[in-house]
Formats: sequence, C-alpha cells, structure tokens
Amino acid sequence: MEKKTKIVATISDRRCDVEFIRSLYEAGMNVVRINSAHTSFEGATNIVNNTRAVSEKIAILVDTKGPEIRTTRMTDEGIAVEEGDLLTLRGTDDNDLLSSRDCIFLNDRDIFDEVPVGVAVLIDDGDIALEVTDKIDGALIARVRNSGVIKGRKSVNIPAVHLHLPALTERDREYIHWAVRMNLDFIAHSFVRHKQDLLDIQKILDAEHSTIKIISKIENQEGVDNIDEILDHTYAVMVARGDLGVELNAEQIPIVQKNLVQKCIESKKPVIIATQMLHSMINNPRPTRAEVSDVANAIFQRVDAIMLSGETANGKYPVEAVKAMAKIALAIEQEVAPIIDVNMVRINNEITAQLARSAVRACTNLPVKAVLIDTLSGRTGRYLAAFRGEKPVYALCYRKHVMREMALSYGVYAEYAEPAIAHDRFSYQMLLILEREGKIANDDLVVVVGGSFGAAKGASFMEISKVIHLLNKAMIE
Repeated sequence: MEKKTKIVATISDRRCDVEFIRSLYEAGMNVVRINSAHTSFEGATNIVNNTRAVSEKIAILVDTKGPEIRTTRMTDEGIAVEEGDLLTLRGTDDNDLLSSRDCIFLNDRDIFDEVPVGVAVLIDDGDIALEVTDKIDGALIARVRNSGVIKGRKSVNIPAVHLHLPALTERDREYIHWAVRMNLDFIAHSFVRHKQDLLDIQKILDAEHSTIKIISKIENQEGVDNIDEILDHTYAVMVARGDLGVELNAEQIPIVQKNLVQKCIESKKPVIIATQMLHSMINNPRPTRAEVSDVANAIFQRVDAIMLSGETANGKYPVEAVKAMAKIALAIEQEVAPIIDVNMVRINNEITAQLARSAVRACTNLPVKAVLIDTLSGRTGRYLAAFRGEKPVYALCYRKHVMREMALSYGVYAEYAEPAIAHDRFSYQMLLILEREGKIANDDLVVVVGGSFGAAKGASFMEISKVIHLLNKAMIE
C-alpha cells in the first residue's frame, strides 16, 4: 500500500549525494526542496543534478526569500539587550551596513514612514520583542520588551503593519532565472501578500516560456487576508507556520491552518503544511507524541503534502524522519473518508470536475482497485486529488514536468509516456505498467477517466471495467 499524502524534504548542499537522496526517495519523499537563503547556486545545481540522477519522478522546488525585512550585518557577538533598553532603528538600502548598539539598521528604507508608534517589532522569529515608542529624525525609537542578543541578518516581523516592500529581491530574480535554466518544477515564493507578488514572478516565467509553477507561501496576516485573490493566481499554497506563528497569536495558527486548507481544497489547489512537523527528529531518532499528532492532524484536514525542513537538511536522522512521516500518513489515511460533496469553487459546472467527482464516488460504492487517467496539463489529476478519494489515481502524463507536478497532488501516481501514444490506447499502456509492477491483476475492477478527443481536450468519459476486459478490447482494436 502506498501513502497518498506527499512528502516534501529540504535538502542541503552540504548533504546531497545521490545515495542520500535515493534513501530519502525510497523512504517516501516525493519533492526535494532547496532553500535559496542558505544555498549557493553551485550547491543548488549539485542538488538538482543528483536528484535527477535518482529519478525523473522527483519534483524539485526552490524557495525565494521574498519581501522580508532583516537586520543588517553585525559583529559575531551581536548586540546584547536588556528589558527596558531604548534602541534606535533606521531603514537602509545597504544590507552590508554595520549595525551597532548606537543604531540597528533594517533593510527597508521606508520603514520610518510606514511603521507607526505603538506597534511591536519582533526580531529573529520573535525571540526579541521591541515596541516602537517614538519617531525622531528619520529613526524609530523602540523599547526592548525582553532581554537577549540581537544578531545580524535576522528576520524582522512587524505584525498588523502592511509594508510596501518589493515582491522580489535581486537575488530572487537571479534564482528564478537559475530555476528556469535548470528546468525546475516549482518556485515557492515567500511572504506572498497579494496577487501582484505572483504576477511579478509569472511575468518573468512567461518571458522565459517556462512551465515552472508558483507555490504561494502564506506567512503573514496580509497573505491570510488576501487568500482568495492569491488562489486565483497560484498553482499551490504552502502554509508556512514559522513566520505565521510570529505574526499571529499561537492559538490562532490551528484555526488559520484549517481555513486555508479548506479554501485550497475547494479551489482544487494543492496545499502543503510546513514548519517543525518533526522538529525533535533533528536530534532524536523518534518523534514526540505531540509531533505525531501534528502530522496526523494535517492529514485529517486532508492536505496534499507535508514538509520536512531541518529534519532532512541538517538533522541526525533524515531517513528516519521521512519514514516516520510516511508511516503516520499510511495509518491516518485509513481513517479518513473522501470529501465527495465538497463545494468546488468555480468548477462545479466543468465536465472534468463532474467526472472526477463521479469517479471518486464510484470507488466508494464498488470494489474498485484504482482510477486510471491520462493528462496533458495535469488538470484531471488535480481535480481527482481534490476529492481525496480512497483509491490510488494512476496518471499517464505526456510531459515530464506534468508527471513531476503530480508529485504534489494527493493520491496521484504519475508515469511518463511519449505523446505519440494514441489517446484511446492510454489505458492499455497504463495497465501494462501497473501489471508489471504488481499493482493490479486481471480480475481487478478499475475506473478509467479519459477524453474521446484526446488529452488536450480534457476528460469527456468515465468507464468502469475489469482489467482483463480492457486489455482484450485494446488487443482487438
């Protein structure tokens, strides 16, 4: 039995040899994530090449840094602060400007104009909290609310304040062009606030004639507030709970996560849950019970994918972390039912959506072994995934990038075939592959969703039959 929930694993260029990536793939990893903030172009290229050497089915995702604020560089020891201290904060365009006790620089030149008195400024994922008490001569005066050490190039969050930051940094643009050259599958853009952030990236991709799909990382209140327009322009959503946990009160995160997942399902968009899912496995061989419950809760909410970060990038037990996540997914998936009656936003009248719904319903009423589809764009696979069926969906894809895109869709397992295969013969081709792999037998019942006018025209029919009958029919034709 294969798990249906997909696993995204972050890979560091410090540990990315072919055998290591193969071990993660065999343990259940479906997507490799590259964090551009911590990887050079040379290192990232090495990750891509080694991943492709393992399997062309593994999708590759690269994060951009997005519109974030950070402290500028500091001395190694940082700046020690005590509760009640007053600090001076100034905006700058120069990321290499040295911050000191006298003045801490933030890489947003307009911060003085945009940040009002009375708001909180949270540094390094909220480890240091400040409160803006005054604005004098182009500088923010802030009182320290808890003692600690402020370090250079650390994240800065200003909850509830909408800052007019550019969607893309120059390094982001360089990484997007690199991703196009390397033929990657996904760009996960950090701190997506509204649709324009996505349109700025899509403009670059369109100019390069790239098929790369954009994943929106929702990490702040503005992204949560604008999720409907974001869903109109994104391929998928990542609920990045790290920065969300800084911007929002902790008790709000489970509610926001649940609502975002539901909206993604209704819009047939893949959704990923990320951040500290098995965090203790960075140093320990087994997850805590709370972490198991966190992963299980995401699967109960019916997400497409769950993500590992430090656990696989620099942890002591990366393979064990992937195996643990896969084991949890297999167990929980047996306890959840399809969501056939979900209100699919904007697609209820589409033929493909109705056929997908009918196929999943048929699998609940009949002893069906699997659903077979062919797809040019991946749309039929995504629609079937949105209903979270109990049976696996085996997709024959005529483009390799579409095959890899299916690595983010719940319960869809893709194979590549040359486009020359006639559309009315795809089920025969798929059945031969599945029989060879021992996944189906002649007497098994399968559902076939296909298009009478070719994959490019979309799905137009559904057929329910035994494997042997389909094979015999294909042989006669």
